[in-house]
Amino acid sequence: MAFNNRVILPGSERQAPADSQQIGPVPRHETVLVTMILRRKNGQPLVMPETVPVSREVFAERYGADPGDAALVERFAHEYHLTVADIDLRKRQVHLTGTIAALHKAFGTDLALYQMHTGQQFRCRTGSLSIPKELAGVVIAVLGLDNRPVANAHFRVLSAAAAAAATSYNPPQVAALYNYPAGADGTGQTIGIIELGGGYNASDLQTYFSGLGINAPSVTAVSVDGGTNSPGGSADAEVMLDVEVVGSIAPGANIAVYFAPNTDQGFIDAITNAVHDTTRNPSVVSISWGGPEDSWTQQAQTAMNAALQDAATLGVTVTVAAGDNGSSDGETDGKLHVDFPGSSPYALACGGTTLQASSNTIASEVVWNEVASGEGATGGGVSIVFPLPSYQNSAGVPAQAQTGYAGRGVPDVAGDADPSTGYNVLVDGQNTVIGGTSAVAPLWAGLVALLNQKLGKPVGFLNPKLYSLGESVFQDITSGNNDDSGLGAYSAGPGWDACTGLGSPNGTAILNALSNGSGGTGSS
Repeated sequence: MAFNNRVILPGSERQAPADSQQIGPVPRHETVLVTMILRRKNGQPLVMPETVPVSREVFAERYGADPGDAALVERFAHEYHLTVADIDLRKRQVHLTGTIAALHKAFGTDLALYQMHTGQQFRCRTGSLSIPKELAGVVIAVLGLDNRPVANAHFRVLSAAAAAAATSYNPPQVAALYNYPAGADGTGQTIGIIELGGGYNASDLQTYFSGLGINAPSVTAVSVDGGTNSPGGSADAEVMLDVEVVGSIAPGANIAVYFAPNTDQGFIDAITNAVHDTTRNPSVVSISWGGPEDSWTQQAQTAMNAALQDAATLGVTVTVAAGDNGSSDGETDGKLHVDFPGSSPYALACGGTTLQASSNTIASEVVWNEVASGEGATGGGVSIVFPLPSYQNSAGVPAQAQTGYAGRGVPDVAGDADPSTGYNVLVDGQNTVIGGTSAVAPLWAGLVALLNQKLGKPVGFLNPKLYSLGESVFQDITSGNNDDSGLGAYSAGPGWDACTGLGSPNGTAILNALSNGSGGTGSS
């Protein structure tokens, strides 16, 4: 087979980052690992998974890649002098390795070396990829050629200026304020955490949990695409926050931390590996990284959304931070943005609040917005990519204020995120207070692990259930907004809103409602 006639790979177009410049060529003998993501078997669509989740065996049979498609890609690889590193039909992935010269011919793109204003260097491509006509419709995405950073960690360290007036909590105190179920510690559950940098020190974790009077949970580092547990940088704050929040709320659970490079390939491979991990078998995955929707290529969004759809279909709950930069998501183009992958309809998007307590009860809770003092604000808004999912039909999600698009509303739920009412954590030997929606994703992941333990089965794709449970299982946040740039689009109000979603949790009430069979069909 010649593979001579070529077509554009839809959704693959990229531009160079605005804050970067080309500094030279990439050596043509350099070898690169590429992830090719294939269509589902027989083009089989996945319906919105609101029924009982399927087993991994059934999933592979119905929704994995077709062996014939994988064989076709293998022949293409040999034709272009690429090496097949592995084929995984369940994940619909083929990993190839090849030199820059061979990849240029295989995918019709030139790669150059670029440098960010921070000094970070990366391979960059511009324009679209091309593939042989025989692969049109078979290949959904080609990732790894361009390895620019794609996501930010959504944590905020309490500033020295704000420290004097701040309140802080240990994670179990926050869980108690949110009435998390008693008599559960996550035993029998595995919580997956996605990290795109940084690392943890086991001695720090031992010290932290010992200080709380909690037995340290089992924490395992899992390498994805060469990513490793590498403490010593600024991203350590993200890793330690995630592990310490979920570990102190569900200390009986096993924690698997999937470390991957901060690239679209690394991010998607990490999620896919966690969701399809038959060794550790996580029932919930926490993600505290993301970026504005329109900063992603369409092919990368499609591939990651499909990975999150896999999770929902398999009964794995995925909690995702909604972002820390208000309704603009940190962009300066005068437009409203929501953060991806939080905006995926298969993610439980987690927004942020400012939480004040008195006598071990909630005294007040409002939308987190400390933009005026440089302390950030919860992300939230309406997607310009994903349409309104059926579970939000009755939630009162407005059309996107600038485009009129009837999109997915973000977030779904909320929790304490203001660094001024933040979490006491230990990072690289230093006690510090951290907030951000990065804390809310593991906060909810810990709750899901407790729910799974108490119910004796995974709650799975939780979104449809939560939207049907009613206001009594949430602390409805009705005060504040997430405006960060004078756009004035979103404010809190009764019921769902584009700042805090349905609200913060009443964990025991959620458990009781799910135990009573409330929450629609769900994916119990």
